[in-house]
Amino acid sequence: MRDPLAEPSDLIRSVSRALRVLEAVGRAPKGLTVKQIARRCELTVATTYHLVRTLAYEGYVIRREDGTYIVGLEVADRYRELVTAFRGPPVVGEALRRAAADSGYSHFLGRFVGGQVAITAVAEGPRSPYLEDLVPGFDEGAHATALGKALLATLTPEQRFRYLREYGMRPFTTATLTATDTFEADLTAGDRRGMHLELGQYRQGVACAAVLVTPDKDMERRVVLACALPAAEMMTSARVVRAKLLTVARAVADGLATET
Repeated sequence: MRDPLAEPSDLIRSVSRALRVLEAVGRAPKGLTVKQIARRCELTVATTYHLVRTLAYEGYVIRREDGTYIVGLEVADRYRELVTAFRGPPVVGEALRRAAADSGYSHFLGRFVGGQVAITAVAEGPRSPYLEDLVPGFDEGAHATALGKALLATLTPEQRFRYLREYGMRPFTTATLTATDTFEADLTAGDRRGMHLELGQYRQGVACAAVLVTPDKDMERRVVLACALPAAEMMTSARVVRAKLLTVARAVADGLATET
């Protein structure tokens, strides 16, 4: 939801409208006609037609034979560039893939992006439950994931309160922590054990553990490492998971140090 109070005085309307069109098309995998796009974006058909033609010319939408429009391949190119930029030096990706292969668990990197907790790199492991939405750029549910907890724990209590108030504490499962006092106690326990945990708080039957890779005064340069595994395995292997995460975290920190 866009905040109308935050709208810049020099907003270029045509660019804003084109992005709204692209978002509308992206949310409709079966495709939309120009009239449907116009209705969803609250634009005139004539304006929508010109915007769609421009987006199609640039490759960001594709017109199908039935007259509907779907997302174009240029969007995939931009996403690949985003993933590469988020991941950092190649050695970081190699460290994640090696960790996923050795342990069988999916590994994730996360950091603050624009002040919001986001996943920035993923290496999938065959023993981890498949989490289709946890991909680079995912920026929801920080209170329900170990990765999010590890990053939020680096904030001051006041900063953390503002973050949770702005983004909310949606109950993903019945185990999700939705009260700030309970959440604060959970973060304190995570700091004490040197690893933040969640068991079934984001997805039932799935657990996640996370450690801090790089502390920094600049919140946007703080990085955390996490892994996901079946909740039953976390109950019996927490110490082993922590030791392996810390080893991988050192490798990732060394890789990030080579970034210029």
